[in-house]
Amino acid sequence: MSDRTGVIHDIGYRHYDGPRLGRWAITQALMVSSLRHAYGLGRSGKSKVMPIFLLAVMVVPAAIVVGIENGLQFDKPPVEPVDYIYLLQPVIALYLASQAPQLFSRDLRYRSIVLYLARPPRRTDYALAKLTALVAAQMILICIPLVVLYAGALLAKYNFLQMSKQFVAGLAGALLLSILLAAIGGLIAAATPRRGFAVAAIIAVLIVSFTAATTTMAIVDQKGDMSSTAARYASLVSPFNLTEALQTWFLRNNRDGSWMPTTQQGLVFTAVYVLLVAACVWGVNARYAKVARG
Repeated sequence: MSDRTGVIHDIGYRHYDGPRLGRWAITQALMVSSLRHAYGLGRSGKSKVMPIFLLAVMVVPAAIVVGIENGLQFDKPPVEPVDYIYLLQPVIALYLASQAPQLFSRDLRYRSIVLYLARPPRRTDYALAKLTALVAAQMILICIPLVVLYAGALLAKYNFLQMSKQFVAGLAGALLLSILLAAIGGLIAAATPRRGFAVAAIIAVLIVSFTAATTTMAIVDQKGDMSSTAARYASLVSPFNLTEALQTWFLRNNRDGSWMPTTQQGLVFTAVYVLLVAACVWGVNARYAKVARG
């Protein structure tokens, strides 16, 4: 029989006695990493194509509008920031559908979520970090063209206070929309580890809800003013219509005599918005609780 002896190799591991940053630092690092991943930074070149392309699609029309309004000198801007958000809502929907599964579904598919949910982070930290990163990513997508429009309006020498008011209204609308879409998209993406299913489900939910709201409003409005209230409540079905109504009500920003929600309608819209966001966040957290147990 051969004589076998064990050998201990010194490969340089040393005990760590420095400060431990804790849950908040880990959550912050996860949020920053997720935000970078939402634009393909630190990942393969193929991962950068879709988010950068969609960002360009958002910014280029704004730059064209700025060139036109500075060249032709209109009496007022041809496109206001709030209107620009909802004119390009298909691009925003595509970005959400393409990137929410990247942030939520991949960790489930590769089971790396189990490592994240080990000590010290909790599943609530993980869920909030991912959702916050998705909100921030969408804010970047929406707000960069708004900044371009605002700067272009100032270069065209439009009224500074009026342009600033419109810009703030656009930022408020962008924030409301980003929070709601991130909550909805995050819940759908966290429900399945299959990226393709998540992409299709997010697109279907956004398209069906918007189509249903728009169609219902158009049909009910045909009956006259007595039915207009019912038509407005149809906005609750679509995240885009809901946030547009909320933004208008919060800032009292009814442009060119457009519809202004009453106090009762505004309170109903606010309650639905808060409940929907809370339910989606709870659903994401519950999903990760199930993963952690299983």
